[in-house]
Amino acid sequence: ATTFAYDGQRICFFGNANERNDITITFEGHKYTVPAWSVSILLDCNNEVYNTARVNSQTSIMVKRPSEAANMEWSWRKERIEHMESQPLRGRSFYSAKQLLDQKVVTNDTSDYLWYMTSVDIDGNDPVWARVVTLQVHTGGHVVHAFVNGKHVGSQWAKNTEFKFVFERNVKMHNGTNIVSLLSVTVGLPNSGANYETIEHGVIGPVKLIGMSNQERDLSTNTWLYRVGLDGEENSFYEDNADDNWHLENLPSHEMFVWYKTNFESPKGEDPVVLDLLSLGKGTAWVNGKNIGRYWPSYLSDEDGCPSSCDYRGAYNPNKCSTNCGRSSQRWYHVPRSFLRDEGNSLVLFEEFGGNPEFLDVQTITAGKVCAHVHEGNTLELSCQGGKPLSDISFASFGDPKGSCGSFEKGSCESPNSLSVVQKACIGKDSCSVTVVEQNFEAS
Repeated sequence: ATTFAYDGQRICFFGNANERNDITITFEGHKYTVPAWSVSILLDCNNEVYNTARVNSQTSIMVKRPSEAANMEWSWRKERIEHMESQPLRGRSFYSAKQLLDQKVVTNDTSDYLWYMTSVDIDGNDPVWARVVTLQVHTGGHVVHAFVNGKHVGSQWAKNTEFKFVFERNVKMHNGTNIVSLLSVTVGLPNSGANYETIEHGVIGPVKLIGMSNQERDLSTNTWLYRVGLDGEENSFYEDNADDNWHLENLPSHEMFVWYKTNFESPKGEDPVVLDLLSLGKGTAWVNGKNIGRYWPSYLSDEDGCPSSCDYRGAYNPNKCSTNCGRSSQRWYHVPRSFLRDEGNSLVLFEEFGGNPEFLDVQTITAGKVCAHVHEGNTLELSCQGGKPLSDISFASFGDPKGSCGSFEKGSCESPNSLSVVQKACIGKDSCSVTVVEQNFEAS
């Protein structure tokens, strides 16, 4: 127990560090029960006003509702794969250096994407010559896509916050000049911690070709050509007035580096609007030319680590009480209503990994159910999102109910009037409150 006193007033903190058992303590002649792994706060060191294990709060179970934007018609166009021989090596977005540069320095936070391109001459007398050689790239992430002579040879991304990794693929080279193009992708940059500005990003090197008998050629000090961003970014494919070079037929599905465009109507009402992007891979989305952020629904959480029940007690670890194991790390993406028009909205996607936009859905989200678990002596408070009335109370129990929000069950004892008391206080109102004391429920 810890007591603070100031100007004639006192406040007490009672702590219980036991991970399993509640304790009862006697303080100044009074007994107080402190649940396991919790702290109680008592004003005037007499009346408990808060306990960290007995937090009273409302939980809303959100419901997504499809809008009338279904059956959207899509157009598409491919992103240009950068290749040193396919475009002039001039322009404001091209740079060259005889070294590998930090991605954030080159892009200056103008794009997640940076092309690293170099050429290498190989002939039959070269020590690394082989019909198939290994391309080895040391990168600081977060994603790298590799191309040799204009053909995609593989992609890799960081996992479990290990942002530095080594990409290796066997690639076919030919006699003469070969072009190696690496598209490095960041997914946000660190903005806290000591010396975060010194963290390297992008292709940090070395970049090697490994041939027969492990003969190596280090390409790190080659002349590297850099191009910031995507062709679609530079030419504003996401804008409403983007040129008409979009295809309406043969919509590609699960192909990398494709831009998609469609139109949809604003959902009626005032409920928040979300995009269900579960059918997509990774990329960026724009609504009416405004960037609503990166998406990566194909990034799945680990299959293991979700307990059958949640126990808050004990020291914190980031995996405690995990849910949705093996599912998409994020599925629904918010579209601010301020971005929407009264009639006709454009949606543009850059799909980096490959997905199927035909299953994309525009939805509204609202509170379908609300629930609360309140301890005796406190006040039950319920309210509906957007000022909507509470239409039904399906469960209420003053006693020892079991379970959690969405799956409450009656315990071994309860007041028979529990449900009727809460129904009378709440149905038809946009908010209500009930003091949880025995006399209000005529406890049996």
